[in-house]
Amino acid sequence: MMAAEAKTALLESEGKRASFEHIFLPHLDSAYNLARWLTRVDQNAQDLVQEAYLRALKAFTGFRGGDARAWLLTIVRNTFYTGLQRNRSNAWTTFDDETYSASSEASNPEAMLAQRVDAELLKDALEDLPPQFREVMVLRELEGMSYKEIATISGVPIGTVMSRLARARQRLQHALAGGVERAASAAG
Repeated sequence: MMAAEAKTALLESEGKRASFEHIFLPHLDSAYNLARWLTRVDQNAQDLVQEAYLRALKAFTGFRGGDARAWLLTIVRNTFYTGLQRNRSNAWTTFDDETYSASSEASNPEAMLAQRVDAELLKDALEDLPPQFREVMVLRELEGMSYKEIATISGVPIGTVMSRLARARQRLQHALAGGVERAASAAG
């Protein structure tokens, strides 16, 4: 009897894993994208996504359908903030320039330089945003999520999402304007 029960448990476990993979693996890139912008370090983002997927697998029986991407990104977000509270250190702050530097061999050197400067200014401006602002910017502008989805993921009202986006955009605008001025004065 024990062998039959073990076999049944194994089949159920494999079925659960297959269902989990079918539902959540398509959202791996979105999870990594959010984790990368929150942690700002490739290795930390990979660790964060791995931890979030483990948590999602453990909580999979509680998933009642609906938007799997939003459910998963909520777990990524919560895992990040839990780790941030636990560590209270600045462990998530370095940035790998190689990953986000823009380059194209088809461009001329002047265009490549201008593109690299623009990308660097934007990256720096995004990194300087507080995590709550960076989070809503990534979810809205890079992941294309609706205000309602972001509110669900962040656990805040839609009005808060809208105000955080407005403040984040305003800070980005000021940071980019200041960065362009600094780059122009350094070049001149």
